[in-house]
Amino acid sequence: MRVTIVCVGKLKEAYWQMAVAEYSKRLGRYHKLEIIELADEKAPESMSTAQEEEVKRKEGERILKALKEDMFVIALAIEGKQLSSEQLAAFLQKKALDGVSHVAFLIGGSLGLSKEVMRRADYALSFSPMTFPHQMMRVILLEQIYRAERITRGEPYHK
Repeated sequence: MRVTIVCVGKLKEAYWQMAVAEYSKRLGRYHKLEIIELADEKAPESMSTAQEEEVKRKEGERILKALKEDMFVIALAIEGKQLSSEQLAAFLQKKALDGVSHVAFLIGGSLGLSKEVMRRADYALSFSPMTFPHQMMRVILLEQIYRAERITRGEPYHK
């Protein structure tokens, strides 16, 4: 299965870059992985609701342009469904058995994902009701995809 991670914002700190590189290397044994980094919109500290929606809309347009028709799109969103690691493994395995060959995970910017992006998503996944920085979320997501693959194959790691 091909896995694409579409994310808003660049990884600036070396420690995030190293963690992403490590999990990307590990995942390379199982999946063809692509990470697409998109520019985030410059946003002042205090914005009106309309300004926030405009930022999400602009970032959302970039995300939608990066998606392909054949992708099964999973949006990371607080309002999504929470799954255990084992449930995520079973979910991804079922998608593969159903013939899905390309999964895209979406990580929005600091304000989240636009309504248009959420409408395009085939599934909304939440890792927690808490908010995480998008740099950290990228590492957590990669680790969980790697963990899911190890669980599916019955390989040690997930305990």
